[in-house]
Amino acid sequence: MKNLRAAWRAWRAIVHVLFGLWIMRREFPRMTHAQQRLVVREWSRRMLGILGVVLEVRGEVHDRGPLLVVSNHISWLDILVMNACQPARFVSKADAGHWPVLGALIRGAGTLFIERENRRDAMRVVHLMAERLVDRDIVAVFPEGTTGDGRGVLPFHANLLQAAISTGAPVLPVALGYRDPADRAISDAPLFIGDTTLLSSIWRTLRADGVLAVVCHGQPQEAQGRDRRAWARDLQQVVAGLAAGI
Repeated sequence: MKNLRAAWRAWRAIVHVLFGLWIMRREFPRMTHAQQRLVVREWSRRMLGILGVVLEVRGEVHDRGPLLVVSNHISWLDILVMNACQPARFVSKADAGHWPVLGALIRGAGTLFIERENRRDAMRVVHLMAERLVDRDIVAVFPEGTTGDGRGVLPFHANLLQAAISTGAPVLPVALGYRDPADRAISDAPLFIGDTTLLSSIWRTLRADGVLAVVCHGQPQEAQGRDRRAWARDLQQVVAGLAAGI
């Protein structure tokens, strides 16, 4: 029965993705940025429902830029969950832009891609982020630089925080967690770590009896004289504290 349910969810998800691509190509060019954000939020919430994922939001949602959102990173599902709560322009590894079908959606949403192994590319992305923040946009990054297992928060890389320092934009710490709806135990279904492939992680999520996605917002903070490394350490501790309470 789980496989049949997963197949049904997969079919509905594919149709929804194709619908999203149609919207991006036909409707987005005529929309304002605010309208695009609303469409992304509603599309993402609908997709979570198709996947059997329930969204739980804690803390105040800040939907006005300029704002840099920093979060722990667990799964391919993270961007979808965060967009269902608070649409943002994400910074993502370049590989994500080449994912089958999903890559087209990620590119169409205005994602900024980074070659994480290339330090010079980080500076290019910092400049792009700064431009978006000056335009009062919301930009989101995963400063761990990789996905974790949801049981802790890895140290934050500091490079991308330079965009917030240069523009004076506040940073919002956010923690993500995935739980079993029945007993709130950690759910491993959406994990995307180690040798796990994207397709196998998606299939595990589709087969799950349900997944509770928790998004916990902290308070926006400014640099207040901290350099990017000190600020990264402080933000990592805040996100780790938020994650521990999920």
